[in-house]
Amino acid sequence: MDENSVSQAPQSEVDMTSYGAPADIALPPPADAVSPSSKRKIGEIDHSADNSDTKRRKGTAPVKEEFLVKSDDPIDSRGVRDEADDDAAEAFHHKDRQPKSQNSKDKRREKKSGQNKARDFGSSKDEVGLCSTRVHRPEFSPDLCPFGDTCRFEHDIRKYLGQHKREDLSTFNGVCPVWGLKGRCPAGWKCRFVGSHSRELEHEDGRKELVLVQNAEQVAKYAQTSSEEEEVGVANILTSQQRIKLSKRDVLTPRSDEFLSWLDGYAQDPAAQGRNRRHENGLSKPETLRNSSSPEPEASRAGSNGAAAQDSRAAFVESPLRPSEKRRLYFGAETPILAPLTTQGNLPYRRLCTSLGATFTYSEMAMSLPLIQGRKSEWALMKAHESDVQPPTFTIKGQENIVFDYDQKQDLCFGAQIAANKPWLAIKATEILTTLLPKGLRVVDLNVGCPIDLVYREGAGSALMDSPSKLEKMLRGMNVVSGETPVTVKIRTGTKDKQPTAQKLVERLVLGRGKGDSCGVAAITLHGRSRQQRYTRSADWEYIGETASLIKELNAKADAIADTVHEPEERDQPNGHKGSKNGKVFFIGNGDVFSHEHYYDHIQHAGVDGVMAARGALIKPWLFEEIAAGQYLDKSSSERLQIVERFVRYGLEAWGSDEWGIGQTRRFLLEWLSFACRYVPIGILEYLPPNIQDRPPRFQGRDELETLMASDNYKDWITISEMFLGPAHKDFRFEPKHKSNSYEIQAEG
Repeated sequence: MDENSVSQAPQSEVDMTSYGAPADIALPPPADAVSPSSKRKIGEIDHSADNSDTKRRKGTAPVKEEFLVKSDDPIDSRGVRDEADDDAAEAFHHKDRQPKSQNSKDKRREKKSGQNKARDFGSSKDEVGLCSTRVHRPEFSPDLCPFGDTCRFEHDIRKYLGQHKREDLSTFNGVCPVWGLKGRCPAGWKCRFVGSHSRELEHEDGRKELVLVQNAEQVAKYAQTSSEEEEVGVANILTSQQRIKLSKRDVLTPRSDEFLSWLDGYAQDPAAQGRNRRHENGLSKPETLRNSSSPEPEASRAGSNGAAAQDSRAAFVESPLRPSEKRRLYFGAETPILAPLTTQGNLPYRRLCTSLGATFTYSEMAMSLPLIQGRKSEWALMKAHESDVQPPTFTIKGQENIVFDYDQKQDLCFGAQIAANKPWLAIKATEILTTLLPKGLRVVDLNVGCPIDLVYREGAGSALMDSPSKLEKMLRGMNVVSGETPVTVKIRTGTKDKQPTAQKLVERLVLGRGKGDSCGVAAITLHGRSRQQRYTRSADWEYIGETASLIKELNAKADAIADTVHEPEERDQPNGHKGSKNGKVFFIGNGDVFSHEHYYDHIQHAGVDGVMAARGALIKPWLFEEIAAGQYLDKSSSERLQIVERFVRYGLEAWGSDEWGIGQTRRFLLEWLSFACRYVPIGILEYLPPNIQDRPPRFQGRDELETLMASDNYKDWITISEMFLGPAHKDFRFEPKHKSNSYEIQAEG
């Protein structure tokens, strides 16, 4: 089949009333009314349309005329979004760490803002909770409660089930998905499907006892956990004892302490620093910021670089610590990557994308200080499904990217991303992560691209783009203390629009600053946007391509530039070429990947080693299936609903099937649906490929469910969640990114 063709699955009839959806959804035209041109290929676009029609469609998804919903409003309200809404959605995740401003101007500014940056999701819990001594025990054999009669939780299981707990859910045929998979339910009596794994046992004396039951056959398939803290099928779990040690500063970081001590001494020694110290610390006369892609006089560049290199080599004092030999990495066209996603990049969603073909995934961005302090919420971001800490399954198709001694059996699928604004934070967090999770992380990635104001103002994220000396110290130290775990970095084109600085930074990261050794990064990911630009324009893949060419040149010139006295050893290099002692720094492009055509075009023409998907994967997670198949997949509404169901199952496994777990699953499902509703089925588009920047006009789908899933109305997202999770709790609230979509559910009854 031609790679540009559409693989269109048959549309199944869906009875929406059985899902509880509104009965007044407009019906789409009958199937026989759809034109055969729904499979039109690229290059077959009808150019006969007049200029007015072309202007009408600029910036708007090209939906076929028969599916458009006519409106008197010349502007489609669903397309009016804050230009930075996707970044603002991430901000609330870190907003609660910052005290509210007392400045009246800041308050007025926050009041005018249309973004919900500090969102409240209410609570989902039982009216009266069940005592933990009863949760997993038979009715007549409870554990002893240390609080006795003063305990504020319910001890009577029958009373709890009858009065304090909501009735069981009827979705999933009334069977607990977690119990059905694992043979036992960690939620015990608190499970909203408890009727499927409990029964009333009648004793010889006539007494009837409520007991929980297990499926021995399923339990045997999963390893038993040694404590209630551990979770079946989940890796990278920190115990409470380890968290307490971190909070009390009882976890030692000897390599970090030694490196930081050397770094402080080196920074304070004028003889070691020489004349280059003023330039490193930004104390020399400021130079005009030059676009890294603009030409520079050859004589001036050669002379200044040569003199600076000699001065730096003379002043260089080698660190007493050497990096450990790193696990080799591989990135290629056959390894599509899911980007680190704040909020949406939770464990169930990463697992969903992995099941659909994503090869490598990352944690949500974790702040270094809370990790060092043992903060439970931050360490929860490190949790991964057991399949993520297994070797990736892919077949290497070529030899171009093969590195020295790469062993796929030793590779992993899951990496951690951290953010920090000071070297000691990044270095200590890296040593703690790689010490406590020695076999659970593929890489430790430093975020140097986060545009969120709160992170930027603290000097972390994309603010490090303007502090290359500090960034180099951070990465060099992380590489020293990370053991066998490689260190990578994710950057943007720059902080200011139309003033890219990434290429100058990349040169420093790959070659070092005239010291004969690089800082040891194994891979660099470039998001083709500046911090200031956000999502107002498309990602600059031309600049990404130029940077890819630069990195290839830098990799090739490493022998000539390296200092002969301090020539790096092969084992110190992050990824050694076959037949070469120099380290290969992989380069990954990121931005606006929305189809397999975008993916392979960037691999071929931009020259990147790998491509990372972010928003495109949120809007359609089966993007990874399209990449593997090399063609468009026109998912029917029922197929898309099955993907939603899969996410819900993964969510219940991760967060539990009790009231709280269902509330968490619902909340993160709604977060995802706020992106998924932007998807326009390719079967109703006039031409391909789709553009992620195009906003969808109002349209009706090919069936009622497809129309429902395209709705940007939060009430319809709630309807979809209720298909699997039942009615929302009376205290549940959902505040989408924009305040106009805020939702607070009415009390039941």
